[in-house]
Amino acid sequence: MNRRSWIGSFLLLVMVVSVGVGLAAWKYTAIQASEAASANQPEPMESVTVAFAKEIEHRHTATSIGTVLALRSITLRNELPGTVRYVNLTPGQVVDTGMVLVALDVSVEEAELKAQEAQAGLSRTVLKRRNNLSHDRATTQEEVDRARADRDIALAQIARTKAIIARKTIRASFRARVGMADLHPGQYLNEGTELTTLQGIDDAVHVDFTVTQQVAAGLREGDSVEVSASGQSSSIVAKIVAVDARVDPTTRNAMVRARIEGAANAPSPGASVRIRVSIGLPRKAVAVPVSAMRKGPGGDQVFVIEPDKNGKTRAHVRQVESGAMLGDEVVIHAGLSAGERVAVSGSFKLREAVLVAIAGSPEDGGGSGQVILGER
Repeated sequence: MNRRSWIGSFLLLVMVVSVGVGLAAWKYTAIQASEAASANQPEPMESVTVAFAKEIEHRHTATSIGTVLALRSITLRNELPGTVRYVNLTPGQVVDTGMVLVALDVSVEEAELKAQEAQAGLSRTVLKRRNNLSHDRATTQEEVDRARADRDIALAQIARTKAIIARKTIRASFRARVGMADLHPGQYLNEGTELTTLQGIDDAVHVDFTVTQQVAAGLREGDSVEVSASGQSSSIVAKIVAVDARVDPTTRNAMVRARIEGAANAPSPGASVRIRVSIGLPRKAVAVPVSAMRKGPGGDQVFVIEPDKNGKTRAHVRQVESGAMLGDEVVIHAGLSAGERVAVSGSFKLREAVLVAIAGSPEDGGGSGQVILGER
């Protein structure tokens, strides 16, 4: 029994080993066949469009938020209390210099003025009589001096009353556009009540903005800045007219004022605008389309299209130092040279050393010309 059992176990073992060897041989044969089939298949290829990196000259820029100001702008208030008698304040209306905008009731002052004018007339008559009597030595010099003083006092009172009447009649100090107003005849106004605003109608406007002390140190009167407002497709050039002599000790910023000529195209006073200020001297860089830029684990990168040693076109990852946006392009400060080809459309599906097919013809950028541009 033991001999028969041993023989059976040996035969079973031989069968298991034989089956294992057979399976291994079959698997090896299948793998070899698969590798041979793969070797005969073409290498995967991705289709992309490319663009040339072009050389440019650009300047660093700083951005700030500014406020548009009219050359002449005031908040209209009444100097004296009183009841409104006349109102000529239509929001948006353009008023000329000297036009009456608001008139307060001056009936009491006008009555006082008539009494004072009568008193002044009497004082003149008395003074004339005293002078005649003085020639005949029928009066003293003291009486003449008193009559002259009475006349001067009466004339001063007339001038004071006329000044009060003038201060209760509010006129436009310059040609301007009227702001919002809510004023009606019969309304009583306390002294200093805000009536409306007047924004001057001029051929230019100011733009005030702040920059850091380092930027302010490099700005000079006459330098150009770009002003852009929300909803405008293009920017407006303004000239710096003043740089504040003092830096704010809290923010370390300095106030700068620029002037926009041709106010018809400028934003309305009070509008918020974006300011671009050029800094330093132009320097050379390259620019590529924004769609060529990719974000990788190591930062910004592009896929450079180059032929390999067999002449096949492949994509290679290149780490770059990107800068500002220039419309549809981005500035590259380091990592790329002018004239190199980069993948644009389809670059998102590329990987290192992948074979590529260029769709269409590359954009002609080659860096043959230089363009002075600023950062955004």
